[in-house]
Amino acid sequence: MKNKKTLKVTWVRSNIGYNKDQMKILEALGFKKLNQTRILPDNDSIRGSLFHVRHLVEVVEE
Repeated sequence: MKNKKTLKVTWVRSNIGYNKDQMKILEALGFKKLNQTRILPDNDSIRGSLFHVRHLVEVVEE
């Protein structure tokens, strides 16, 4: 069986004062609270979303 690559993403910085579209991106990625960690698949759509909020999250490749 092939191992799928994943990304461990942690929301580390508040989005107060930033564009509201960035909050919508965080919600679409499944974040609800600050300092929450999500394991997401490593694909182009996820990486594109993370690019827009790269100043708010910390990403570790697994």
